Amino acid sequence: MKTLVATCYAIFALRRLVTYLHIFQQEEYDGTRFVRWIWRTAAFDSRATGLLALLGLAEAVKVLPGAIGYIVASAVFLALAYFEGDPRSSGKKPLVMTLRAKRVLAGAALAAGIAGVLVAIYTTSAWFWIAAVQFLPFSLVLSNLTLAPYEQRVQRRFWREAHSRLEELRPVTIGITGSYGKTSVKHILGHILETQAPTLVTPGSVNTTMGIARVVREQLGPHHRFFVCEMGAYGPGSIAKLTQLAPPNLAIITAIGFAHYERFKTLDTVARAKFELAEAAVEGSGKVIVAEDVLEQPAAREFATRHEESVVAVGRGATCALRVGSVKQTSDGMEIDIVWGGLPYTLRAPLFGEHQAIDIALAFAAACQLGVAPNSAVLALASAGQISHRLEVKRQPRGSVLIDDAYNSNPVGFASGLRILDLFCRPGGRRFLVTPGMVELGAAHDREHAAIGALAALHVDVLLAILPERISTLTAAYRAGNPQGTVVSCRSFSEAQAWLAGKLGPEDVVLVENDLPDLYEKKLSL
Repeated sequence: MKTLVATCYAIFALRRLVTYLHIFQQEEYDGTRFVRWIWRTAAFDSRATGLLALLGLAEAVKVLPGAIGYIVASAVFLALAYFEGDPRSSGKKPLVMTLRAKRVLAGAALAAGIAGVLVAIYTTSAWFWIAAVQFLPFSLVLSNLTLAPYEQRVQRRFWREAHSRLEELRPVTIGITGSYGKTSVKHILGHILETQAPTLVTPGSVNTTMGIARVVREQLGPHHRFFVCEMGAYGPGSIAKLTQLAPPNLAIITAIGFAHYERFKTLDTVARAKFELAEAAVEGSGKVIVAEDVLEQPAAREFATRHEESVVAVGRGATCALRVGSVKQTSDGMEIDIVWGGLPYTLRAPLFGEHQAIDIALAFAAACQLGVAPNSAVLALASAGQISHRLEVKRQPRGSVLIDDAYNSNPVGFASGLRILDLFCRPGGRRFLVTPGMVELGAAHDREHAAIGALAALHVDVLLAILPERISTLTAAYRAGNPQGTVVSCRSFSEAQAWLAGKLGPEDVVLVENDLPDLYEKKLSL
């Protein structure tokens, strides 16, 4: 009987560990953040715990003989294992069983198995099985800590291979960072450079050491002249490590803002972290392309003062090397008048959102700095493709328009998305906003959401608020500014999509702003 219940527990434990691993992976295997998520969302097992507690009470009052208790406990574990979901196929961002994920899962399964065997051998009480069940998510953290030395060795090997390849092939490396806009600038600049010579661009939002190392190891070839590399900051020192892997010949800093503010606490800390890229570029005798607004931060101004000859500012100021003039958003894209090298140019690109004006200008300045003729860069911009899930305008078969801004939401991009709703809403149509708000804003969360809510009141007829309790200031500001507007509360994007089904007419427009990953939207029901 003990073998039976231990075996059934092992089956249940493996299924449950996969469920928790899904979130652990999205937290980038950060044990502290994962444990905080468990406490914040109360993601503890309740079903098995409740049933086993009832079984324990029945044992205490001698209602069930020991043998029957074993059978009941075994049935509980098998039933729960059967109905456990599979995040490899059901998650919004599915669990990817990488080699690391498999190693962490194997270690956690071993720890959970040992716990199950010990309970089966040394006790007959259902109460100890409850402890074994609640131990499961923490076994992932324990496994990851145990594997840390091995993972570090693997990562060092991959790092050395990628670094050696970059040193051997020596492409012109362009590092891009910023609180927001870095993926867009990467996409735009990569397109311009690709019209001149073979160019490798890190895909999607890949911006970590191992992500970049993998791209270099698997894709960088002798034919590539340019390597455009997005570099993400997850704390002070993280970009410095990336520049050691891929020393930049040119640095681009797009913005300093409240995205990921939760991790940095102050904008000055954000600026110092981002300018680790600038320091590395200057060390290699390279230039730094920087948005003018970035220079409002003391750390950025101090760097620009020290390295005046190396900084190329882009903005509306009279002293900017690239001066942005009039900006026009049309249904076909952006039109931006600029002055570069004392000459006027008009940049046209089929991209949307007024904040993209600076992104386009930064990419243009960087391309010219790398030797692309200005007129060639102008021509290339006209054929730039839309950036997937970043204010991507999708005209639907029945006539309505979907503005997909599902990735990397931030206050500036969110505001731009709201303003272009009016551009695509036809007479008689309605403007819909579907959003769970923004994340990782830290102390700025309520303030930034209140500002967005007030702006939404001017541009939105129907607000579909995902998990409205986490964006109460947004919905309150929207209601205050637009008493005639409609607020629909939804628990998930799928619920919002179901509500919209059949309600959209050909004149309507929908903005989808920030499709949260599972760790923010999903509340495990265990």
